Amino acid sequence: MQPLQPIHRRGNRSVVEDMTSSNIDLYLISLLDEPYEQELLRNPYSLKSWQRYINHKSRAPLPERVFVYERACLDLPGSYKLWKEYLELRVRHLSAINPARYADEFEKVNDAFEKSLVLLNKMPRIWEMYLEFLMSQPLITRTRRTFDKALRALPLTQHERIWKMYLPWAKSAGGETAMRVWKRYMQIAPEQVESYIDVLIENEYFGLAAKEYLKVLNNTKFRSLEGKSHFQLWTEMCDILVHHPRSIPAEINVEKIIRSGIQKFTDQRGKLWTSLATYFISLGDFERARDIFEEGITTVITVRDFTQVFDAYAEYEESLIAEKMQDAEEGNTTPEDDLDLDIRMARFEQLMDRRPFLVNDVLLRQNPHNTEEWQKRVSLWANNPEMVVKTYTDALATIHHKKATGKLAQIWVNFAKFYEEGGRMTEARQILEKSTNVTYKTVNELADIWIEWAEMELRQDEADRAFAVMKKATEGPRKSTVDFNDDTLTPQARLHKCMKLWSFYVDLEEGLGTVETTKAVYDRIMELRIATAQIIVNYANFLEENEYFEESFKVYERGVDVFTYPIAFELWNLYLSKFIKRYGGTQLERARDLFEQALENCPPKFAKPIFLLYADLEEQHGLARHVMRIYDRAASAVAEEDRKDIYDLYIAKSVSQFGLTSARPIYERAIAALPDAEARDMAIDFADMERRLGEIDRARVILAHASQFCDPRTQPSFWQKWHDFEVKHGNEDTFKEMLRIKRTVQAQYNTDINYIAATAATGTSPTEREDAMAALEREAQAPVGFVASSTGPVGGTLKRKAEDEGPETTDAPANVDEIMMDDDDI
Repeated sequence: MQPLQPIHRRGNRSVVEDMTSSNIDLYLISLLDEPYEQELLRNPYSLKSWQRYINHKSRAPLPERVFVYERACLDLPGSYKLWKEYLELRVRHLSAINPARYADEFEKVNDAFEKSLVLLNKMPRIWEMYLEFLMSQPLITRTRRTFDKALRALPLTQHERIWKMYLPWAKSAGGETAMRVWKRYMQIAPEQVESYIDVLIENEYFGLAAKEYLKVLNNTKFRSLEGKSHFQLWTEMCDILVHHPRSIPAEINVEKIIRSGIQKFTDQRGKLWTSLATYFISLGDFERARDIFEEGITTVITVRDFTQVFDAYAEYEESLIAEKMQDAEEGNTTPEDDLDLDIRMARFEQLMDRRPFLVNDVLLRQNPHNTEEWQKRVSLWANNPEMVVKTYTDALATIHHKKATGKLAQIWVNFAKFYEEGGRMTEARQILEKSTNVTYKTVNELADIWIEWAEMELRQDEADRAFAVMKKATEGPRKSTVDFNDDTLTPQARLHKCMKLWSFYVDLEEGLGTVETTKAVYDRIMELRIATAQIIVNYANFLEENEYFEESFKVYERGVDVFTYPIAFELWNLYLSKFIKRYGGTQLERARDLFEQALENCPPKFAKPIFLLYADLEEQHGLARHVMRIYDRAASAVAEEDRKDIYDLYIAKSVSQFGLTSARPIYERAIAALPDAEARDMAIDFADMERRLGEIDRARVILAHASQFCDPRTQPSFWQKWHDFEVKHGNEDTFKEMLRIKRTVQAQYNTDINYIAATAATGTSPTEREDAMAALEREAQAPVGFVASSTGPVGGTLKRKAEDEGPETTDAPANVDEIMMDDDDI
C-alpha cells in the first residue's frame, strides 16, 4: 500500500507534522482513501466529509480508524459528536484489559479525554464517560480531582448527574476520601444525612457520626427519609456512644445524653441504664459502672426493666470474678488480689440475696398503695422483727385509704397479730383501736377490723372483752335512718347497719352468751331492718331449739311481713311446715288462717306447694269437701304448667272419696282450661273412664270433642285409639262418622293460616301432605276391621271378622253386585 502524501497545511505546519507530533503513523492512508483525502483537502472543516471518511473506515484496523479520528478532532476540536465517537472507540478497545498492567495505554486515553474537555467542558456526558473510565483505574487522587473539576466546570443543574457517580465511588474508596466527599455533598443535600452517618460509621468516624446524630436529634423539623422514628435515631446514636467511647470527643457528654433518654423514654429505662453502665465498662471505670447498675436497679419501676439491669449487673460481676479466678489458677495473683476476689464474691452473694427485696421495691414503686406487695415485703423480713415493725409502719404511713389496692384492713390486722404472737397484747389492742378510726373504702373492711379484734380476744380466752368489743362496734342510734349504701357517709357512721358484723355478733352470743342476750341481738337486728331471710330462719330455729315455739312463729310472721316473694315463699314453706308439725290438727282454724294469708298475694308459680300442703292438712285433719274445694281453687290459681298435675290429683282424690262419676265435672273443667296437648290427654282419660262405666256413647262424644285439636298427621296416636275404640264398641255408621270427623279436622287444619305457617316452618312439603291425603282416602274406602257386604239377601249387612278365625288363605271372587259408596254418602 502506497501512502498518500498529505499536502494541505495548517498555518506554518503540515498535517504530516501534526500527525508526527501525535505519534500517529503516516503510512495509514491507502489508495482507497484517496477520494476522501481529496475531499478533505478541498473542505477540511466539513463534519459530513469527516463523517463519510470515518464510515468508510468503519471496518478498518484500529490504528487507521484512530488516525482518521485524530485528524478529524484536530480540524474540528469543538465537535461533540466526533469526540464522543472517538472516545467511545478508545474506551471500548481497552474495556477487556487490565488497567494496572497496561497503564500506558490507559494514560493515552486519559490524555484524549483531557484534550476533549478543553473545549467540551460543559458537556456532562463527556465528563461521565471520563469519570467512568477513571473509576476503572487505580487512580484514586486523579479520579477525585477529576470529579471536582467536573463539578466546577458544569452548571449547578448538571451536578446531580456527577454526584450519582461521585458518591458511590467515594463510598467504595472509603477512608477520609469518603468522609470529605460526603461532607461536601451535605451542603447541597442535607436531607441525606442518614446516608452520611452510615458512611461515617463504616469508616469508623464515630465522633463525627455522633455529632451528626446530635444535630439531627436537636432539629425538631427533621424527617427521616428511611422512615426512622426519633427514638430509633436516638437508640442508634446511643449504641455508638456506648460501644466506641474512646472515639467520642470530649465536648459530647455521653452520661448526660443517656440520662436524658432515661427520663424521656420511660419504657426503655432498663436498656438505657444497661447502656450507660456498659459505657463506663468500655472506658475501664468499673466502680462507676457498678454505681450505675445500683442506681438502675433501685430506680426502675417495671419488672421487665429491673430484670434487664439486674441480669446485666450479675453478668458483669460474674465476668470480673471469673477473670480474677483465672488469674488465681495461673498463680499470677498477690495477697491483695485474693482479698479483692473475696470481696467480689461476697458482694455478688449479697446481690443475689437482695434480689427478692429489689423486685418487691420495684412493684412498690409502681404502686405504693398495693397492700399485697407490702405483705410480701413483711414475709421477706420474717426473721428480723425490727424490720417487720418498720415495714408495717412504712406501709401504714404510705398507703392512702382511698387508693389502696387490696384490703388495707388486712395490714392492720396482720400488724396486730404480729404483736399478739409475740405476747404483746397491749400493743396489739392499741393497733386495732387505732385502726378502727381509719376511713376505709368499704364498711366491710371496718367490720373485719372489729371482728378480728373480737376473735383475738377469744383466742386469749377474754370472752368478756370480746363481748365488749362487739357491743362497742354495733353501737348506734335507737332509731337509725342511716342508709347503709350511702357512700357519702364514713364507714364508721354506717357500721351499725353492717350485716356482716351483726352476724358475727349473733354467732358469738349463741356460742357463749345466754338466750336473753342472743334474743336481744336478734331483736336489735330486726329493729334496724337489716335482717336477711337467713337471719329470720336462724332466729326462728334458735327459739325453737330453746322451746320458744310461739316466739319462733312470731319471727316467721315478722319475716313474711318484711320480705316479698320469692323470699316470702321459702319463709311460708318453713313456717307452715313447722306449724303443722307442732300442732297438727289441734289448731286447725289457725292453720287455715295461715294458709289463707300465704295464698292471699302468692304468685301463681309459687302457689302449687302451698296448695298441696294445705290440701294435705285438710285431708289429714279436716273434711273431704274442704279438700275438694282447695284443689278446685288450686286448679285456677297455680301456674299454667302446674295445672294438669293439680287436675290429676283433684280427679284422683275425688274418685277415691266419691267414686268415678264424681270426676265428670272435673274432667270437663280440665278439658276446657288446659292447653290443647294436655286437654287431649285429659280427654282420652275421660273417655276411658266412661268406657269402663259402660257409657260408650258418652265416651264417643268425648273423643269427638277432643278430635278438634288433634291433627291426624301430627297426632296419629289419638286417632289410633279412637279407631281401636270403634272397632271394639262401634258399628259401621259410627266408624264412618269417625272417618268423616277425621277428614273434617284435617281439612280444617289445611285451611288454618297459623297451622300452615307452623307446618312450613317444620319443613313438611306439599307432596307429603298430598300423599297423606291419598292414604286417608284409601283408608276411607277400605276401612280396617270391616269386610265388604255379601251378595246374598243380607247384602250390605256389616259383618265383623270372627276373633277366633285365622287369616284367609284363598282369594274371594269379585262381587259384581257390590255397591260402591261415594264420599258424600259417608
